[in-house]
Amino acid sequence: MEPLYEGKAKRLWATDDPQVLRMEFKNDATAFNGEKKAQFEDKGRLNNAISTRIYAFLEKQGIPTHFVRTVDETNVEVRKVDILMVEVIVRNLAAGSFSKRTGMEEGTEFSAPVVEFCIKSDELGDPLVNDDYIRELKLATPEDLVFLRESALKVNGILGGFFADCGLKLVDFKLEFGRLASDPSKIVLADEISPDGCRLWDLKTGEKMDKDRFRRDLGGVMEAYQEVLDRVTSALGD
Repeated sequence: MEPLYEGKAKRLWATDDPQVLRMEFKNDATAFNGEKKAQFEDKGRLNNAISTRIYAFLEKQGIPTHFVRTVDETNVEVRKVDILMVEVIVRNLAAGSFSKRTGMEEGTEFSAPVVEFCIKSDELGDPLVNDDYIRELKLATPEDLVFLRESALKVNGILGGFFADCGLKLVDFKLEFGRLASDPSKIVLADEISPDGCRLWDLKTGEKMDKDRFRRDLGGVMEAYQEVLDRVTSALGD
């Protein structure tokens, strides 16, 4: 059976329920819009375990997500959604592309979170856009953008405190949202939340505990992901 969709880090498969899909986490790692590639044993398992725990936690905090249930170590069932082609990035400190674009020293803490919108397009390089671009490209309505911004900031507030309890600083992260196929009026958090899409620094040492270890050839990529899982699991009392 062919997957319904295959991205850089996940595959989507049909299930017996037309409103539910199976999402498989792959061991593939990519960076710089796919220019750098590698495979890491256990990456899919670790990201699945981290993301499902965080999504279950967010659901308890009143954040609706597409998560349904865990299937096995690398697969979960999720509600079928039509992904909005707008990625939302929330930044608490200067890092990554923000520092490259602005020259601001990495690690500089912002006076308030910075919210960015990007077009979800590997072909275009996920370009940074504003509300006017999104309106003219008809990627989302103004009302959708208000919801996305408010939801992303709410998630940031929840996860900032949660990761601090894990001894981690939430530097920045990417979110994706989708309309429920069963009710297009409802937008929910989709995709994943893991070290692949979050910058996480150890609060005491400043050590990077995320995909920057792969981007920057720092080594110890899966060891860092395992440490994040261990801390998340401990904080949740699992």
